[in-house]
Amino acid sequence: MTKKIVVTGIGASSPVGGTAPDSWAGLLAGESGAHSLTHDWVAELDLPVTFAAEAKVRPDEVLERIEIKRLDPVSQFALISAREAWADAGSPEVEPDRLGVEWATGIGGLWTLLDAWDTLKEKGPRRVLPMTVPMLMPNAAAAAVSMNLNARAFARTDVSACASSTESIANAFDHLQSGYADVIVAGGSESSIHGITLASFASMQALSKRNDDPATASRPYDISRDGFVMGEGAAALVLETEEHAKARGARIYAEIAGGGVTSDSYHITAPDPEGWGAARAVRAALAQAGATVDEVTHINAHATSTPVGDIAEYRALLAVFGDRVHDIPVSATKASTGHLLGGTGALEAIFTILAVANRLAPPTINITEKDPEIPLSVGGDAQSLGDGPQLAISNSFGFGGHNSVIAVRSYDA
Repeated sequence: MTKKIVVTGIGASSPVGGTAPDSWAGLLAGESGAHSLTHDWVAELDLPVTFAAEAKVRPDEVLERIEIKRLDPVSQFALISAREAWADAGSPEVEPDRLGVEWATGIGGLWTLLDAWDTLKEKGPRRVLPMTVPMLMPNAAAAAVSMNLNARAFARTDVSACASSTESIANAFDHLQSGYADVIVAGGSESSIHGITLASFASMQALSKRNDDPATASRPYDISRDGFVMGEGAAALVLETEEHAKARGARIYAEIAGGGVTSDSYHITAPDPEGWGAARAVRAALAQAGATVDEVTHINAHATSTPVGDIAEYRALLAVFGDRVHDIPVSATKASTGHLLGGTGALEAIFTILAVANRLAPPTINITEKDPEIPLSVGGDAQSLGDGPQLAISNSFGFGGHNSVIAVRSYDA
């Protein structure tokens, strides 16, 4: 029997806000989280890109000192967002064996790894911290969340580049349907704004190089787009069956109606230019939702602002929706937040959830001249979704040809 899976809690730490409500407010206000980096290492390394979208509220403003010391930033952000989501859900009473964690990251504990390498070279092996491996391993964030919430059903980690945390939500949907847990905390985090990633992404021509104007550097669908902006942070969702949520009197934001996960099997960094894998993921999410393409009222696009990525996603959407895609309100929220890599899908899932709940598609900033080859309904102002039931999709695609899409339905009890 198919169960209805609902969202009862949300939490986030993003470049436009330290909480989920603040991030949503910053997004609606058209804020940009991108700014010039002031760290000493930026000038020392002579980086070609000197800006990024760092989290607006730093972890040391929220966490205890011992937590900062024992957790890599990727796990720090995870803990912040998961705690917020859990409190927002009313801190539900659930047996530990029926509470699961489905977390995601694209890279993991990069800062811990590279700091330890520097320590090893400069000070020798005796000075390398014994907690180095537990801090850098990709599953560390899932472990931190599960230990904090006493979640014993499972603590899984999805690592699918920039599709990771959308995949974590799709997997959580399946695991709740299968009865593996009654409640799951799903999400993702990333903290990889580091010289090595900035240099590497810049070397492959993936990053915008607008050092003189960071706030307008991320320009999805604009004819002058030249790459994405690195972001960091985390987002978490509390998911449970409708039956479980209603039994405890929980507030319900929206329904996760389905998910789709596919692979391009095309290229390690470039998307399939025709978007066939992405299109199959969209169709799979809608099929699992029992929905038709005509029911979709909003799209939160992956839209990284890369020349090839944006056009490939458009072709995928065109293949699924036909000419109707030009009339569906689209939001490209990375223009404001930058690209949180493995954490981006969960953050955009929250934006999609709030969009259908509030019947409002958030604005896409920085479009000055829209690319005529991508004639989507996207603009600088928020768009009303109108009254009545809403069904939205949120897309995430990553290096390696990973495609993840979720379908979100408005909930009106």
